[in-house]
Amino acid sequence: MPIDPVILTQDLVRCPSITPADAGALEVMSTALRPMGFHAEHLRFQEEGTDAVDNVFARRGTTGRHLCYLGHTDVVPVGRESDWTYPPFAAEIHDGKLYGRGTADMKAGNAAFVAAVSRFLSRHADFEESISLLITGDEEALAVNGTVKVIEWMQQNGQLPNVALVGEPGNPERLGQVMRVGRRGSWNAKIVIEGKQGHSAYPERADNPIPKLIQILQHVLAEKLDDGTDYFPPSHIVISSVDVGNPASNVIPARAEALINIRFNDIWTDETIDSHMREVFSRAGIPFHAHSWCNAKSFMGGHDEIWRELVADAVEHVSGTRPAFDTGGGTSDARFIAPFCPVVEYGPVNATIHQVDEFCSVADIEALTRTYDMVLEKYFYGNP
Repeated sequence: MPIDPVILTQDLVRCPSITPADAGALEVMSTALRPMGFHAEHLRFQEEGTDAVDNVFARRGTTGRHLCYLGHTDVVPVGRESDWTYPPFAAEIHDGKLYGRGTADMKAGNAAFVAAVSRFLSRHADFEESISLLITGDEEALAVNGTVKVIEWMQQNGQLPNVALVGEPGNPERLGQVMRVGRRGSWNAKIVIEGKQGHSAYPERADNPIPKLIQILQHVLAEKLDDGTDYFPPSHIVISSVDVGNPASNVIPARAEALINIRFNDIWTDETIDSHMREVFSRAGIPFHAHSWCNAKSFMGGHDEIWRELVADAVEHVSGTRPAFDTGGGTSDARFIAPFCPVVEYGPVNATIHQVDEFCSVADIEALTRTYDMVLEKYFYGNP
């Protein structure tokens, strides 16, 4: 009998898997997959100085084309439970909405894909190609012991797929609005200007770093990085913090610092954006120290037109709406699989993710299951 995606979503939500804790969620997934012939590898990774993270790679079949679904079972903290209308891990259904932390982000998506596979296999008992699921417990945290490590393991063990689908919630209001075909990169810098502390009554005895930092930031604010591309908006710069660590109005501080975040498109790499911004910082002719880091590279995952259009066709068939190809939002684990195969992202509505009273409508869970089922049907059998 095919799996009920709503019941499976409830089973997953009832596991309080606040990142990086698993709380049994991965075993719920594995238990649902094993009767369908999936072999589940439980993979634990731990970099020095980080928490150990559990992950699962489950695959059915070893030959033919290989489609991989990527998801995560870890969730963000609930905040104050007293603020919730319904308990965050009770998975209660009220007025057609399934409430709970992680319903939309992204346990409903995981359940929908598993249920879609069960429906697909019930129609195709002779299916001999390959379907896999990469489910991590490290998407909402550091993302160093999860998908990126599992993909390294997949590469070493000959398990890389031909195409990938990520179930991240990207639709802002209703299913069918958005399909992610790439993501912007995220580059950061901390600029430090050293000065000399002193009394504000005797500025000649001090060296105030604040005006110098302001001069540098004026060049940052004036910088236009690009005009965007076909699928990406223009890259943009945000000054996210300016700090001198000084609570006193009559003291000139010893140093001034600023934090900068840039969301950059596929015109740039992390290396070229770093080099360019250091040149921008230097235009004021003021000595500075800058520490920079990039926690996500820009990528275009939907570059394969056949895969992109196939998924979009399935979305349109079920939702009645042709999804817009989009590269917005934050980061996702799609960035780790993008170097190896075409990848697109399509999942539930994201209007309540990370919020109190997060929910996913029962109707959307069913519609998402039908969508994923159609993706499988179209990819492996070419059926409409």
